[in-house]
Amino acid sequence: MNFNTDFQPVTTQPQEIEEKSFKIITEELGAHPFTDEQFPIVQRVIHASADFELGRSLVFHPHAVQAGIRAIREGRALVADVQMVQVGISKPRIVKYGGDVHVYISDPDVAAKAKELNTTRAIVSVRKACEAHDGAIFAIGNAPTALLELIRLVKEGSAKPSLIVGVPVGFVSAAESKEELMKLDIPFITNRGRKGGSPVAVAVINALSILADAQGR
Repeated sequence: MNFNTDFQPVTTQPQEIEEKSFKIITEELGAHPFTDEQFPIVQRVIHASADFELGRSLVFHPHAVQAGIRAIREGRALVADVQMVQVGISKPRIVKYGGDVHVYISDPDVAAKAKELNTTRAIVSVRKACEAHDGAIFAIGNAPTALLELIRLVKEGSAKPSLIVGVPVGFVSAAESKEELMKLDIPFITNRGRKGGSPVAVAVINALSILADAQGR
């Protein structure tokens, strides 16, 4: 392929681009505190965001990676807070083990209940998800209120997720919600600070599904 520009791409092969990207990430990140099982997730988060600071801010519960892999391979449901997370997740690697990706924030009953209670749809959608799916993986990239509600439900014993990926982005309650998540003694993957978002949640889940696939070979 010819590009009518002064700069020519190093390669146009997708696999080569990814491999070269990961090599650059490893070299530029340098020394880090992550374990061998955590590092592929860190790599994918940096790959998705081009943000080394964000990568360094990731925090893992000691059993998070294995809990996520096990939940995927057991076909546990995966609940996303918004459609952007749902769309970005590589669904075939979830479905092949019997799982599926769900998002409830736009359901008419959720919107109606949120209006009735004068609260956010994110909060109501988490309640609905916890009632529908026992032992689900939650991927929250946008709504701090969803993460805080999930934490509340866990504390009161109404929710028992297999893994919480809590990386909401924003200026209101985002950093604080992640600090609260880190206080839980259940598997979680999060990061410190305001950064996060749908691409980060997606990168974490996709990395876990790749690791789950690799364990089956």
